[in-house]
Amino acid sequence: MPLTGCETGRGNGEEQAVVGQYASFVAVGDSFTEGLDDPRPDGKGYRGWADLVAGVLAADRPEFRYANLAVRGRLFDNIVAEQVPLAIAMKPGLVSFAGGGNDALRRTFDHETIIARLDKTIEKMRGTGADVVLFRWADMSGRMPGAKMLRPRVDLFNNAIGEVGCKHGAHVVSLWDDPEFANPRLWGIDRLHLSPAGHRRVAAQVLTRIGVECDPDWLVAPAPPEELSWMSRKAADAKWATQHLAPWVKRRLTGRSSGDMVTAKRPELAPLSES
Repeated sequence: MPLTGCETGRGNGEEQAVVGQYASFVAVGDSFTEGLDDPRPDGKGYRGWADLVAGVLAADRPEFRYANLAVRGRLFDNIVAEQVPLAIAMKPGLVSFAGGGNDALRRTFDHETIIARLDKTIEKMRGTGADVVLFRWADMSGRMPGAKMLRPRVDLFNNAIGEVGCKHGAHVVSLWDDPEFANPRLWGIDRLHLSPAGHRRVAAQVLTRIGVECDPDWLVAPAPPEELSWMSRKAADAKWATQHLAPWVKRRLTGRSSGDMVTAKRPELAPLSES
């Protein structure tokens, strides 16, 4: 399981005295961090990799607190303006930041502006003493339309994330370098969000990166599906376009977002048992 990135610095807060032992964790971002498409066992909302990480960090630590501020559909500037100040005010020992994916799918994507703001944002979060987790995106260009447009943007942003992470001593989790993410079974039916197996794998990589043992089963990827015939692939693509691509395009044309009526599922630091 490749995990790339330079050696990271440690936060200077007292709760980072022992590697991996954090009293609090705040997750910041969009649908990737909110947990789509990993339904909770009780069917009430989504779980996702961040909840799984919090569950491990909370084990035998009654003082542990967790907040998840991520909201699906959020653009990079919205994440920085709305979520980052809240996360900093909570003074967590560990904070994760993932954003920019929704921007990359738009024609107005301005990588230079986003990368400059990413650098300042991570510098600010690290300046509080928190440990920060960043992500290099997995390659989605083979499953999504517009691959010629998307792939160069992913390359630019992934390179920047690696550089910013090294510059500020953040933990960089590289999903790009994990070949298992080419397995369709790690992705949901919309081909954009992770499946439960995909979220488990991300959680395992995050925990490994911050020096915490994880359930080894989380790294066991399901067998890839059987190769479909040409006709079956075309039928599957047509169904996907009708059920997922067309609604996405309609939202773009009407200026709407999948997260317009959605709020953060865990807006305040609280024990994991509290929803």
